[in-house]
Amino acid sequence: MATEHTLSIIKPDATKRNLTGKINAKFEDAGLRIVAQKRIQLTKAQAGEFYKVHAERPFYDELCEFMASGPVVVQVLEGDGAIAKNREVMGATNPADADAGTIRAEFSESVGENSVHGSDAPETAREEIAYFFSGLEIVG
Repeated sequence: MATEHTLSIIKPDATKRNLTGKINAKFEDAGLRIVAQKRIQLTKAQAGEFYKVHAERPFYDELCEFMASGPVVVQVLEGDGAIAKNREVMGATNPADADAGTIRAEFSESVGENSVHGSDAPETAREEIAYFFSGLEIVG
């Protein structure tokens, strides 16, 4: 497998409950390296721009409101097959469907407040990383 970068966001429900370290331990235990990281507070407009692909979906406004409700940790994960590995570690979007031991099975409060976001494809990862980070901020 090729070494990849993927975007990871630890969402407001998880940062509020001080789960950042536990979540990052799961990524690192799976062989992913955190090569960029920062804690930020998104505005609703910034969340809206980031999630614009979902603008026509019924949950869009609620998602943007939630993502602006508290601090998030945005980070770049690196590793062999990082995109698929991150998605495996996160688990299914619906925590009821997530495998035991995954982040969403252990920490999610609901489908909407599911603790983490991860890129779903190489092109998406490049776009999402560029939204939050300059190339100078990604160091390994």
